[in-house]
Amino acid sequence: MSCVAVKPPPGGRWKVDVIRQLKRRDQRQHEAFSDLIRHYSRMLEKSSISAGFLRTARVPSGPESLCQNDRLKTMTGELACQVVALQQELNIKQKVLEEQQSRLAGAQRGASGAQAEEQVLQARAAGVQVANAGLKREYDALLLLHAAADARVRAETQRGAELLEDVIRHKQQAAARLNSANERRSRARQVTLQKDLQAAQETPITMDTPVSSPASPTTDPPERAPTRLFRRKRRGNSVCSADQELLRPGRVCVSARVPVRARHALDAHEQGINAVRFSSSSDMLATGGTDRVIKLWDVQAGQLNHRGTLDGSAEGITSIEFDHTGFKVLAASYDKSALLWRIDDSVPKVTLTGHSRKVTAARFRGCPQQVVTGSADRTLKLWDLQKAACVSTLQVFSYCSDLVCSENAVISGHFDGQIRLWDTRTASCTLELPAQGKVTSLDLCSDLRQLLSCCRDDCLQLLDLRGNNRMTLRAEGFKCGSDSTKAVFSPDGRYAAAGAADGGVYIWSVTNGDLQTCLSGKHSASISAVSWSLSGDYVVSVDKSRRAVLWSDI
Repeated sequence: MSCVAVKPPPGGRWKVDVIRQLKRRDQRQHEAFSDLIRHYSRMLEKSSISAGFLRTARVPSGPESLCQNDRLKTMTGELACQVVALQQELNIKQKVLEEQQSRLAGAQRGASGAQAEEQVLQARAAGVQVANAGLKREYDALLLLHAAADARVRAETQRGAELLEDVIRHKQQAAARLNSANERRSRARQVTLQKDLQAAQETPITMDTPVSSPASPTTDPPERAPTRLFRRKRRGNSVCSADQELLRPGRVCVSARVPVRARHALDAHEQGINAVRFSSSSDMLATGGTDRVIKLWDVQAGQLNHRGTLDGSAEGITSIEFDHTGFKVLAASYDKSALLWRIDDSVPKVTLTGHSRKVTAARFRGCPQQVVTGSADRTLKLWDLQKAACVSTLQVFSYCSDLVCSENAVISGHFDGQIRLWDTRTASCTLELPAQGKVTSLDLCSDLRQLLSCCRDDCLQLLDLRGNNRMTLRAEGFKCGSDSTKAVFSPDGRYAAAGAADGGVYIWSVTNGDLQTCLSGKHSASISAVSWSLSGDYVVSVDKSRRAVLWSDI
């Protein structure tokens, strides 16, 4: 059997190893059959010699021929036996060879399958390499983004530190200014007090001493006058002087005039404005915004001139109210408190805390030392300003958006679409009136007979408190801009005004519900609040983009 050299197919090192093993196996099989082949070849030689010998030799006769025939027969038998044995060995070797060839074919098929699997794995490896390359690119891009974000964070951190330093510096400067102003006021107060004492000592009889004859036993001795004057000047627990507790004279409105044009427009705050209110004298107004301050403005000849700033609130202002004298300002704040200022002092004199959520409204009651606040925590609180303490708390069932009050009654508007009347003497709800939707503001007419409510269903509603009469005020284009949009009566009760989401100021007639005018062109954002001066001459509107506009018919 010859050994056929098989050329290794291309593909890899494992193919060369398979071919080398096949060659070694072919060599071992060839060595195993070499003896059989050699014996078979020898037998064929002997057979050919015997045949030639029989053909060429003459068969002798007699006993010698018989002996020779016997030897030939014996030799032929032995050769036949050898042939049979060799044939059996050949069959066995042939079977072994067939098995090995079958195993070789199986190995070749396995090698072909392995080659196909190798190609599949190579394709998968190529795909994985492509995917890894894409992930590497994404990772590099993310590294760049992270580096940029880290740089921005460091820059913002540095900027925040600088801003904090600026804030601290401004606070220190403000504190220094306040301390200086307090010192000046204290010195002026001491000088005034000394002058009053000196004048009292020089005057034998004061205004508080009744005039009588020298012999009258009721005549106060001159030495008591300074003591009486000093006692009258001491008002440590009051936020206003004795003169300021009197009614400040204001202009009486006989007939309010509907404004037709803007007299003055300006950016009044650094951020959006939430509340505005005229004082009782109509020559001053206050605005409060999300920048946490209240600004006072003098109204002179149709112009707004900045008068002063009241600070002290930790968050934005939600409502503003002047007292009847015009010397005190009450405000509600997002910081869950209400604050009281004097207009000549930027520091709040009283801070009312106790609500658990933002305070949406704060109003004076009939007595100037009593205040009512409403909050998003679903409560109303009654406060005593002398004690700076809450004297009563009413649970009102829903988010309170606004309130109005008199001496013994409080009317509150709520997000559940209800208007509730409360008796403060019994701390109970005496009347519940359904509104058109979520109530955003309330205003009480000067005659205390009509109530104006603004609702989120884009309408105003007039309620007659003496009966059950209602009137709804609507206008094309009027949309309530927020949950805190404020609407007001004119001081004579003939008109109602409200700001809209489109920046227009809408004014209706209360008598017939007709729209009188729409003032537009000055606001670019939703109007949050309006206020009508008690003199009836001016209307002011403020919006979410920090703009304030003074309107008039002049």
